[in-house]
Amino acid sequence: MSRKLASIQRIWKIEPIEGADRIELAYVLGWQCVVNKGQFKPMDLAVYYEIDSFLPIRPEYEFMRASSYKNTEIMGEGFRLKTQKFRGQVSQGLLLPVSQFPEIPADAEPGADVTMILGVRKWETEERATSGGTVIGDLPRSIPKTDETRVQADPGLIKEFAGLEYYISTKMDGSSHSISIDEDGIHVTGHNYEYKDDGNSGFYKLVNERGYKEKLKAFAEKEGLKELTVQGELCAPGIQQNRLKLKRPEWYVFTVMENGRRVGLDRMLEVCKELEFTTVPIEEIDTDLPAKYPTVEALLERAEGSYPNGGKKEGIVIRPTEPVFSSNIGAELSMKVVSNRYLLKNDD
Repeated sequence: MSRKLASIQRIWKIEPIEGADRIELAYVLGWQCVVNKGQFKPMDLAVYYEIDSFLPIRPEYEFMRASSYKNTEIMGEGFRLKTQKFRGQVSQGLLLPVSQFPEIPADAEPGADVTMILGVRKWETEERATSGGTVIGDLPRSIPKTDETRVQADPGLIKEFAGLEYYISTKMDGSSHSISIDEDGIHVTGHNYEYKDDGNSGFYKLVNERGYKEKLKAFAEKEGLKELTVQGELCAPGIQQNRLKLKRPEWYVFTVMENGRRVGLDRMLEVCKELEFTTVPIEEIDTDLPAKYPTVEALLERAEGSYPNGGKKEGIVIRPTEPVFSSNIGAELSMKVVSNRYLLKNDD
């Protein structure tokens, strides 16, 4: 499921900001945005742009030039949206009137994805886009993208956990990398691409040093698996400012797939123990998530914390202990909650 960076959404609440004469808060989905006072009223439709969006150069966005303009070799020119704070209030994303964009169909309904229509792209740092190594192709069929839905983008996901046993894992602050074995052989990838074993990939170097390919092959043969995919977060000096303060690379596994299907928590831990892979820390296992954390705000508070070295934790990921398909997101039920304090401190 591709991420809706820009979509038509209905504003469900407007609130004043204490001491502010020109701005107020508008609420859409599970997000809050600072907007100009009087610009919107409750139940208005608006174009909502999520944080991490990269907007093209056009007159409608020029008011952001002083705060958001970027020009990089990877992305080119545009405006990057990130978490900000105004008069003590967190603002995540951007809301603009639908009427400003004539290319949006007049019959567009709430939830309509207008990312491509408006030319919006996901912001990528040069480090993330180029540090993986020599690209030999897109992700193979056996390796899905490791995108998680933010709870603010789809608050209804909370209710889907009703009655289910769930687990909360720590969201490690690094770069997504995967290893897979299938009928075509071994694949080593980053978030978007498969890499060549030519000495230019830091993750491939780790894979070779620790014998991961041999371990994966032997395990797949022992278990009679045609496909085995292991996905995790690579954290190391030089990646995402190394906020875990690691002295050497570490790879923290968060997903194991056997023959194209994600396994449950117990099986993932069992596989990783046998393969001698480190998993992401498991913070909590319980039942009926909405009974304990019924709102986005409750989950945002739960996401706060620190890594062992004292650095601000990026957040948490929540999944059922056994995979459950969500028709809402068209994939296995899973969501991430990124700490607001982390975003304000580290959203460079």
